[in-house]
Amino acid sequence: MVSYFVNKLFYAFITLLGVITVIFFLFTILPGDPAKMMLGQNQSAEQVEAVKKKYGFDKPIGTQFLYYLNDLSPISFHSNNPQDYTYLNTNKYNAAKLFSTYNTTTVLKTPYLRESFTKQGKKVTDVIGETIPNTFVLAVSAILIAIMLGIIFGIVSALYRDTWIDKTIQIFSTLGMSVPSFFSAIIFAWLFGFVLHKYTNLEMTGSLYELDDFGEKMTIQWKNLILPAIVLGIRPLAVVIQLMRNSLLEVMSQDYIRTARAKGLSEFKVIKNHAVKNALNPVVTAISGWFASMLAGAVFVEYIFGWNGLGKEIVNALNTLDLPVIMGSVLVIAIIFITINILVDLIYAWLDPRVKLS
Repeated sequence: MVSYFVNKLFYAFITLLGVITVIFFLFTILPGDPAKMMLGQNQSAEQVEAVKKKYGFDKPIGTQFLYYLNDLSPISFHSNNPQDYTYLNTNKYNAAKLFSTYNTTTVLKTPYLRESFTKQGKKVTDVIGETIPNTFVLAVSAILIAIMLGIIFGIVSALYRDTWIDKTIQIFSTLGMSVPSFFSAIIFAWLFGFVLHKYTNLEMTGSLYELDDFGEKMTIQWKNLILPAIVLGIRPLAVVIQLMRNSLLEVMSQDYIRTARAKGLSEFKVIKNHAVKNALNPVVTAISGWFASMLAGAVFVEYIFGWNGLGKEIVNALNTLDLPVIMGSVLVIAIIFITINILVDLIYAWLDPRVKLS
């Protein structure tokens, strides 16, 4: 178990380092001057130079990359000179000092994702912290819809194999996998939020928290979650149906299922206690992958429905070339993806004792 986690953490570190390297150099070589983006149209040459010095943009790209790694690292090294970029500024870093030398202070800190170019120096961690809970709520709701309905319809489809029920479910799942999320979002928003609004009482756009009618406080609007969660859950729902059906059909043909039937167990108990649990392995794989992807793939759904989540924030950051927000968001999504993959291996071992962590 210990060696498993050590290996996983090592590969996670290598993967994360690769992601950091790619996003840094990808967005660093983009045309445009970050200092001018931060200052806007009304800037002088002196202001531009001051901003470049403050944020390290005046350094060679290799030095900037080392600065970026130092900002992200939980253990980092900082200059004692207030004029240097790496100076331990308490407004930038939430850190605890470990030890200090004449020129350098070593600290333990939370990763610093830098500041937004367009939000008047607001920290990227604050931007992500305000938006990712909404995306998490949306992704969890969508995946729960996919899990519950997908497993049920997959079991029904397998039990009524080659009947009209099975064929109807297969047609639905094929359409679900074929239609892009942004197209489904437009159709659902128009149909249920506009055409059938007086029957559904749903809006075309809206987020989880909205101002009340008096404009005094933010209130939770759970009804705004319904349409985006359904749209985001359609594709994983279709995948879960197909995987559950095929996996269950394969499991039902195994010898131990025939043995359970021979012992006189009812068909319901055979399916519930023996078949379904062993048929869930490929479903777990799909669910884990889709859940991680939803945090990144909710971009279009959130934007179309006006859901104030991380996806919508990424679109806005791309439109304004707010590079720190884009880079920080991609990095957070990568960390979530890696974490979920590790957790999935543990779930495998729980579902199927034949699967060993080694």
